[in-house]
Amino acid sequence: MRALPPLAADLLVVAVVGLFTGSDLAVNDPGSRQADALSWALFALSLAALVVRRRRPVPVACVTGAACAGWALYGHIGEPLNLPVIVALYTVAVLGDRRRTQWAGVTAAVVSGAVALIVGRDVVNPQGLPVLEMIRPLVPLLLGEAVRTRRELLAEYAARAERAEAEREREAARRVRQERVRVAREIHDILAHTVSAMTVQAGVALDALDTAPEVSRRAMTQVRASGKEAVRVALRREPSGGAYPGVVERTAYRIVQEALTNVVKHSGAGRVAVSLTGADAHLEIEIVDDGPPRPEPSTGEGYGLIGMRERVPAVGGTLTYGPVPGGGFRVHAVLPTEGAPS
Repeated sequence: MRALPPLAADLLVVAVVGLFTGSDLAVNDPGSRQADALSWALFALSLAALVVRRRRPVPVACVTGAACAGWALYGHIGEPLNLPVIVALYTVAVLGDRRRTQWAGVTAAVVSGAVALIVGRDVVNPQGLPVLEMIRPLVPLLLGEAVRTRRELLAEYAARAERAEAEREREAARRVRQERVRVAREIHDILAHTVSAMTVQAGVALDALDTAPEVSRRAMTQVRASGKEAVRVALRREPSGGAYPGVVERTAYRIVQEALTNVVKHSGAGRVAVSLTGADAHLEIEIVDDGPPRPEPSTGEGYGLIGMRERVPAVGGTLTYGPVPGGGFRVHAVLPTEGAPS
């Protein structure tokens, strides 16, 4: 339900207060001056002040309190002007702080008690007991204090939740950055090692070209073999938008790492496609190379598949792999992202 604009809400409060207070004021008790011109003037002044109670809560409380006190000191009976000052005191507390509520409570109690003492001497229109009159203005102040405190607590809880969510997002982003840096460092080290080895072998081949042709031939063969290890990789990522549990990220990284290692060592492929597709409940991983046809690997063979078979079930996922018709090899894993440990 949509909340009313502040001005509309204030006008509604004024209308409700005016209805109840005006109805009481219009009934003139026998022998009293309850519904005279002064009472209606104080009534109108109180309602006009309540229109700006949100912007000027303390002055509005002073105006409505003075109207109520003046009405009592003038010798009127009944309580038609108590409601405006009750609303004003509630506003002072709910829109202020504890210190202002305390000062307002002390001031209102003292003034109300003094008015009760003065009016109480009138045997015709006696006021209530001073102690009771001192307690009355404290009730709306305490209610406003309770409402404001609850709002502050709810706001603090919401702020804590937002800070916690932001911290989780920052932590997830930091881990992603760290993982990217680590992978980039490993790739750099592998490439640097391969290029360095090729450079050394090329230097050996050049030095032995005239004096030791066989040594030169073996060195160049090694250079060619090292060059073939550089496989072209195409990566396609379709993340779900949220951060994955840490164990899922590590498992996915190891699957891709071991699959690419197998491609370099055993497939003879020139290209490999890596696909990472995220959904609400799982992460799907697929690695396919274009190497020559290979037989179905047995459980006793290598290819890094043993490690995959151990890792994937540990997180509740499924793993399939095997030769692709016409050549190449495919590794496919589905890792659940819900319920996995972080």
